Amino acid sequence: MVHYSLDPENPTKSCKSRSSYLRVHFKNTCDTQAIKGMHIGKATKYLKDVTLQKQCEPFRQYKGRVGRCAQAQHWGWMQGRGPKKRAEFLLHMLKNAESDAEPKGLDVDSLVIEHIQVNKAPKMQHRTYRAPRWINPHRHSLCHTDMILTEKKQTVPEPEQEAS
Repeated sequence: MVHYSLDPENPTKSCKSRSSYLRVHFKNTCDTQAIKGMHIGKATKYLKDVTLQKQCEPFRQYKGRVGRCAQAQHWGWMQGRGPKKRAEFLLHMLKNAESDAEPKGLDVDSLVIEHIQVNKAPKMQHRTYRAPRWINPHRHSLCHTDMILTEKKQTVPEPEQEAS
């Protein structure tokens, strides 16, 4: 059984997606809060634009040696990048959550990303063989990602009744 970091308030109106040991750097992935609160269609369009480098992702943590980007001003930030590999993994997770919502009978167009969390995973260690009798370690910084989407109903105000 997969353990999620948070249980949704209403499990019948939500769907979940989780990926473990993703081969994406944790420091590039930890700033995923930009898509929190977005509808699934808007988040999908945003992540596709990131892969095409039409929009950037603001880097708020681990921002050393991250260059300034004019597209980051949209988020009220100066530093940003377009992490293509991470955006592709998140697109795959959104598609997985969307396919999880269909058998539950949820309206896919009204799904909103309620929770997204990225955790560090244990490092993968390999060896790099160098000059004769020299071996260097080669480590990969992996991550785990949880995502919970909830169906939100759009509230339409009732028309005002005229007093006659």
